[in-house]
Amino acid sequence: MAKAIKTVSTVVSKVEDLGNDTKRFTLVDQDDWDLPPFRPGAHIDVHLGQGLVRTYSLCNEPDDNRRYVIAVKREREGRGGSNFLHDCVEAGQPISVSLPRGGIALDPEGTNVFVAGGIGVTPFISAIRHLERRGRSNYVLHWTSRGQPVLPDMIVPAIEAGRVRLYDTTTQAKPAIAAIVGEFVGSGLAACCGPALMLQAFEDAVAAWPEERKHIEMFTPPKVSAKSDVPPYELYLSASKKLATVTPDVGLLGTLDALGVDVPVSCGGGICGACRTRWTEGPPIHRDRVLSPAERQNELIVCVGDCAGQRLVLDL
Repeated sequence: MAKAIKTVSTVVSKVEDLGNDTKRFTLVDQDDWDLPPFRPGAHIDVHLGQGLVRTYSLCNEPDDNRRYVIAVKREREGRGGSNFLHDCVEAGQPISVSLPRGGIALDPEGTNVFVAGGIGVTPFISAIRHLERRGRSNYVLHWTSRGQPVLPDMIVPAIEAGRVRLYDTTTQAKPAIAAIVGEFVGSGLAACCGPALMLQAFEDAVAAWPEERKHIEMFTPPKVSAKSDVPPYELYLSASKKLATVTPDVGLLGTLDALGVDVPVSCGGGICGACRTRWTEGPPIHRDRVLSPAERQNELIVCVGDCAGQRLVLDL
């Protein structure tokens, strides 16, 4: 049998319209128990039914474990998840979510520099609230938005203390990312989440930094071809004992779907980690932006994965 997908049954306790095509959803346990723990800036997959799964960062801090809070901007030309949440999800509605995963490994002593564009601020709100709750002020947030930002009510103390720099791009120039992070090249953590151009500028600016001192969040997956670019190879699923050949015209994810394997897929572009799967024989080809080198020794993000050999064995 395929590996079971672990989910948590929650209820939408509150839906808030924040303006600028953004809504904030508060999810609680259906029996009012504590929810599974999470790290600052962790993500959850929201299961919206009919195979629709979308990944969102948690805005609240881990100590606030009676609820999960997500903020969703409507992407009118997106893949349907944000429109469904905006149009169909109301308070009192049950909704299943994954166990939280990921998060930001904050520097406990050095400065944590957060660079955000628009709704990309969500994981950093969680991180800032986590630090504030512990009486720490070793952070700064540079936050750009078109017009007034949403969610400032969640980090009022940080804004009042002058640790948040806001940039309204309708009236002022976008910040110079290299200058922002260049001040902290010797120590601390730099993290970024925002549109593609901002991410590219950030990646260029921290290219020489050690991996453990930089963190990148993507909310728009890169364009990925549905077809494989490697020769056909054998796919064996050790748990369900299924065997198939992965061909270039179908690819790994398409083959898993044809085998009826229930793998949760959210981004489809290797950025969220929802479909991370254990592999035992390969070697696989990794194209994701999620796994560390150590994790890649036994895990694969199958939505963008392939095999460099003749046989790939997955624990499914």
